[in-house]
Amino acid sequence: MASLVKKAAALRIRALSLAGEMKSGSFRSLYRGRGIEFSGVREYVLGDDVRTIDWNVTARMGRPFVKVFQEERELSIVLLLDFSRSMGAFGGARPLQSALEAASLLALAADYAGCPVGAVFFAGNLLFSCPPRFGAVMELLARIDSLGSRPQRERGTALPDALTLAFRLLKRRSLVFVFSDFRVSRWERPLAVLASKHDVAAVRVTSPLDARLPPLGRVRFRDPETGLTQGLPTSSRRFRAEWGGQGESRRERWHGECRAGRAFPLELPAGEDPFVLLSRFFRNVR
Repeated sequence: MASLVKKAAALRIRALSLAGEMKSGSFRSLYRGRGIEFSGVREYVLGDDVRTIDWNVTARMGRPFVKVFQEERELSIVLLLDFSRSMGAFGGARPLQSALEAASLLALAADYAGCPVGAVFFAGNLLFSCPPRFGAVMELLARIDSLGSRPQRERGTALPDALTLAFRLLKRRSLVFVFSDFRVSRWERPLAVLASKHDVAAVRVTSPLDARLPPLGRVRFRDPETGLTQGLPTSSRRFRAEWGGQGESRRERWHGECRAGRAFPLELPAGEDPFVLLSRFFRNVR
């Protein structure tokens, strides 16, 4: 895989354009007007809104105090990125590569937009995490490049644990992008919990073979997670129809669970330009 650090220069122009989308159009309602956060108390002065009086502090001090708030002016961007074996090449498609490029593009765009960036990287277990902060982009790109260039030893996908960790890690409302193939169980509840406090975009990275198999005769497939190998009759029209039907059922279930959990469901087909998907998201999100 080409180094993402080396490709960063090529991504910068698109990242600048995407940064503009982050701070304009429909997305402004998410970026601005985030509300206010509590920053402390001070003594009451004539003219203060009595609704801001902190009665607990007032009772302790014996004189009136009011709560002080400040506007939240920045939006934190958080990247959850799945490096598990199932994200590897499948039928020539490279879902992981597409996810890495999309995440890298977002990280650079967030930096240009003046947004702190955080991350949770995972495979069969949790690999790396950091809360949103400024100046972390090149470190994150280097870690993405390093993790994406070596095979993962652990089997399985720790998506539920990554979602739970993100919920515990984030202290302020953030925009969270989850890049995964969602080929794991029990992610629905942690996703809904995370989306109850943050804006969450669930990006399902797909392969063309998820929905349709070409008629190539009997082909041996190997499950990258379990190592199980099995020959499948791809020339059978009935088998191909069942394969496509199951793929569509998984897609509909994923989409429904995201909506039920109040997350934004996005699909990123492997090999397609992630800039188009992300740009459309920032223009259209409400």
